[in-house]
Amino acid sequence: MEHRQVIHTTGRNNCGGRCIIHAQVCDGRIEKITTDTPQEAGKEIPLCACVKGMNYHKTFLGEDRLRYPMKRVGKRGEGKFERISWEEAVDIITKEWIRIRDTYGVGSRYVNYATGIDGVLRGNNLAKRLLSLDGGYLDYYNSYSSACIGAATELMYGTRNTGHDPKDWLQAKMIILWAHNPAETKFDSVTMYYLKAAKKKGIPIIVVDPRKNATVVQLDAEWIPIRPATDAALMDAMAYTIVEQGLQDQAFLDRCCVGFDHAHMPEGIDPKECYLAYLTGEQDGIPKTPEWAENITGVPAETTRDLAIRFAKAKPAALIQGYGAQRHSYGEQSARGGILLACMTGNVGVSGGWASGVADYERHAKPAMPLVKNPYPYKIPVFAWTEAVERGSQMKEQDGVTGGAGLDADIKMIINLAGNCLINQHGDINRTAEILKDTSKCEFILCSDLFMTASAKYADILLPGVSMFESENITVPWKYGDFIGYNNQVIEPLYEGRFEYDWLVEVADKLGLKQEFSLGRTAKEWLRAVYEELRMKEPELPDFDTFRQAGIYRYQNNKEEIAFEKECQNPQKHPFPTESGKIEIFSEKVYHTTYPDFFPAIPRYVEPVEGPQDKLAQKYPLQLIGWHTNRRCHSIHDNNLSMHKLDPQMLWMHPEDAKKRNLQEGELVEVWNDRGKIRIPVKVSEQMMQGVVALSQGAWYKPDKNGVDVGGSINILTSLNRTPYAKGNPQHTNLVEVKKLT
Repeated sequence: MEHRQVIHTTGRNNCGGRCIIHAQVCDGRIEKITTDTPQEAGKEIPLCACVKGMNYHKTFLGEDRLRYPMKRVGKRGEGKFERISWEEAVDIITKEWIRIRDTYGVGSRYVNYATGIDGVLRGNNLAKRLLSLDGGYLDYYNSYSSACIGAATELMYGTRNTGHDPKDWLQAKMIILWAHNPAETKFDSVTMYYLKAAKKKGIPIIVVDPRKNATVVQLDAEWIPIRPATDAALMDAMAYTIVEQGLQDQAFLDRCCVGFDHAHMPEGIDPKECYLAYLTGEQDGIPKTPEWAENITGVPAETTRDLAIRFAKAKPAALIQGYGAQRHSYGEQSARGGILLACMTGNVGVSGGWASGVADYERHAKPAMPLVKNPYPYKIPVFAWTEAVERGSQMKEQDGVTGGAGLDADIKMIINLAGNCLINQHGDINRTAEILKDTSKCEFILCSDLFMTASAKYADILLPGVSMFESENITVPWKYGDFIGYNNQVIEPLYEGRFEYDWLVEVADKLGLKQEFSLGRTAKEWLRAVYEELRMKEPELPDFDTFRQAGIYRYQNNKEEIAFEKECQNPQKHPFPTESGKIEIFSEKVYHTTYPDFFPAIPRYVEPVEGPQDKLAQKYPLQLIGWHTNRRCHSIHDNNLSMHKLDPQMLWMHPEDAKKRNLQEGELVEVWNDRGKIRIPVKVSEQMMQGVVALSQGAWYKPDKNGVDVGGSINILTSLNRTPYAKGNPQHTNLVEVKKLT
């Protein structure tokens, strides 16, 4: 007799949607999945799965799954392995763990950034817990997603929590989406819902982006194309126009900001260092007019002037920044520029306005595993781990090291669990691969994954994990959305796959740390304990079993507030969390710090390396950017061939650029620079700005026998350079050339 049931679960990978999935199961096999509907959601925002969510089972339960533990038998990176038992795998891991700790010190151990699991229980954090109990490890700060915008926001506001309920966008008179593409990035289930509502209400929406992205199309928004990495120049020209027209909210600037003009500079600093002196040309003799910016940005001066005046007069207006512009060389500066424009127009702390910046917002407490303090104090920027493999013991504070003067060891062991940043999502794949292939540098690499990804091929020990359908977890939205989800187990683990926690307990046992690591709990018992801890902060939550069975809980008690409302009304009584107590347009911290590369104390355009004005553009005249395609979540789903037809991996190019190179739609081209080569078909489209080409990020790296990538992974062409302040990744700032393959 067939046993049928519907199990409610949620997505757990690094996607902001956190969709509801109803798995229809018969005798332990998934027959069909469905998702949330407006009828089920009632008066709430539906948490509907997009095409990615509706294909979870086809992606995760395919024949290409890793099936059993393996150890490397070929050269590192070749992808040659032999099967071993779980007992042997745990034994090898433990021996290498101890050997490297005792030979090089605890600072030689590193857990790589990974987001294949983005729930309460995730392998990388569990590994960090065990390492902390065993003396410590080298940790990181920042993320690949938002390093620059996060650091810049904190620099100016003293906090990253600068957002509030997106529902308030409906009170705006204008919305600017700057390098923000939520229709494809799937930031959450809230952003596009309210943007569509704003469009329906008649609120003008403008999108600034080098590419006419899906958000522009879906919202029928006004599109302003811009050359990559020049966003801060456009912002400067808008600011110039606002001042020229006398449209700045001077009362707000005087009351709430430091460093805009001569009269409001920190004590002891030359007033000519203020932003206004830069803007008018007092500092360098160059007024930052729209005409000045046009030569840099490619945006016509009249378009810039019109945008600035409309934005300043809209009152209130919301300038909402995505993460695209800040993943450039000097990405901090576009983030600071967006905040500056919000301040100049008095759109901070008011309904319908937006403080800009990273706009983090947490209305409800988040569940989390309890921390174990890492005894090793040092951290590096997340994008600098390849450098720490090569010369970690030489890295100092100027390299971004925190916690002390410098590191005492190179990275000798990497633990990479449920992540593809070891190769695929990191910069300059060829250089990264060269570093990792040298086993005298990093001596041991441990990976756990579902598939033989580009990163998994570089493992010394490779372990089979379990998918979202084979384990349990608790999930929360990325940023906006008032709910908490439960990732119910739907089927038994396939083959010999195991959740990372279970084998880490066995490693802990061999280290004599089993009780301290596990506290005697199974993974499911940890989830219950974490949830009960959360209920103490969020008493409206139902009991654990009720929550687990439903798979979702939508909060009802949602307090509405506007970011910085009290601070903006009375900064004396309610100061901003900065040293000055005000929004710091001029940063004394930056002014008094020496950086390896120039970094200004004010938000202003700085000509980037590999930008449109770089001399290298004579050799490589096209700017290359990436974007998040709707068929992948980062690199997840690229092995699902049925998804490829939705958005084939192609190089997007403007017709004029194609004409110059005698290229036709669909022809095979070579894209190259000094770092590598890609062979891929070309898509000729008016949706690209002239002089700019684009590849969606996340395609799996597949080198041919000559080292040319035929998978279309953009990171063959990106660099390992870091931004000057945040030490973030500038993976959208690349110069390339393209030619037809004959």
